[in-house]
Amino acid sequence: MGQHQLKLPKMGESVAEATVTKWLKEVGDIIALDDPVVEIATDKVDTDVTSEVQGVLKEQCFKENEVVQIGDVLAVIEIEGETIEVKPIEEVKEEESLESTKDTTPEEVAAVIEEDLKTIENTVQVPFSNGDRFYSPLVRNIAKEEGLSLADLDQIPGTGKDQRLTKNDLLNYLKTATPGYTSQASNSNQPTQLSSSPSKIVETAQPSVGGSDQILEMSRMEKLIATHMKSSLETSAHVQSFIEVDVTHLWDWREQVKEPFFKRENEKLTFTPLFMTSIIKALRDYPALNSSVDGDKIIIKKDINLGMATALPDGNLIVPVIKNADHLNLVGLTKAVNDLANRARKNNLKPEEIQNGTYTFTNIGNFGSVMGTPIINQPQVGILAIGVIRKMPAVIETPKGDFIGIRRKVILSHSYDHRIINGATGGLFVKRVAEYLENWDETLPF
Repeated sequence: MGQHQLKLPKMGESVAEATVTKWLKEVGDIIALDDPVVEIATDKVDTDVTSEVQGVLKEQCFKENEVVQIGDVLAVIEIEGETIEVKPIEEVKEEESLESTKDTTPEEVAAVIEEDLKTIENTVQVPFSNGDRFYSPLVRNIAKEEGLSLADLDQIPGTGKDQRLTKNDLLNYLKTATPGYTSQASNSNQPTQLSSSPSKIVETAQPSVGGSDQILEMSRMEKLIATHMKSSLETSAHVQSFIEVDVTHLWDWREQVKEPFFKRENEKLTFTPLFMTSIIKALRDYPALNSSVDGDKIIIKKDINLGMATALPDGNLIVPVIKNADHLNLVGLTKAVNDLANRARKNNLKPEEIQNGTYTFTNIGNFGSVMGTPIINQPQVGILAIGVIRKMPAVIETPKGDFIGIRRKVILSHSYDHRIINGATGGLFVKRVAEYLENWDETLPF
């Protein structure tokens, strides 16, 4: 009998670790090819890790709620035949290092080894656990980089399950306890600044709780959303522009075509792909909104990857991304929107389907909101919210004079990053979206 090591696969460019949320197979269970073995959660999405072989589960290498690094062995599966040998990441890195030193002189190699030894001697070693509290590999690595001891970590309150110390807990502690601190994890090109020893915890006011108050633990996703939203407000200079749009013509056009559209494509034509079509056209006209900021550099994105905020059954929000949305016609956009929205509500999205968005759209009108001030989805520089479409009295201008009529109107709320997008560009962009909606092209093929 042989063995196969089931490892945590790469989950995307920015994902370095995951949390084991649920084992779907127990030790002794028979596993078929492509069977889901364990459920994991990253800071992006929840997903299953499937088996690459068929056999019997021999060992679970991590318990539920433990943190796993990319490349770590999750489970050992007993298989027919010879053992499948998979080298540990450390050995691979060592071989790569030796490979890179083939053309290096002995003196240079000796100097590198001596420097590494000095680094090891000066590094504070933080164990996995002190017996009462577990520390993930990522937390331990940050602690080593910042010179924190196990005693320092023990003083920091954790917000993870069973008060486990998370990466954000540690980074927030360093920012609070050490004025002027800059995280190496978030800005590797800048030196870490420590103006005082991180040995004290800054006291924060605790909310008062009455006897009849209900205390609920935030879900993992709620914690991630809270951190992401707070980080966005701290990163970008948010400013908003609003415009009212007469979508009567668009409304009437959709009413005429939605039935034949459904019969031909077997897809429901909602307003979402219609709004997206206008946004995509406006992004082509104002490419500065399809960008991101990296330090003092502006990166104008070539591809338009449009994110659409989607409400989940539990009230949380996720933003699946339509890649290369500008290459799709109305039929393609409709199918992509319906597919991603349905799978998002069933928690069946893949990690890469919620990454690399360049601009975000959210339809807050679905909940009856007239308008709102959406928070930018970092690292993007803009987000557009669509309010509810309402029947409104309006002044209608004609060659024979003005009169009052009933029109269908909607308010667009555009939040943008004032660090690089000035008021003129931000206002003109949302005005252009409005123009495309009001002058909807009835000949648009579907």
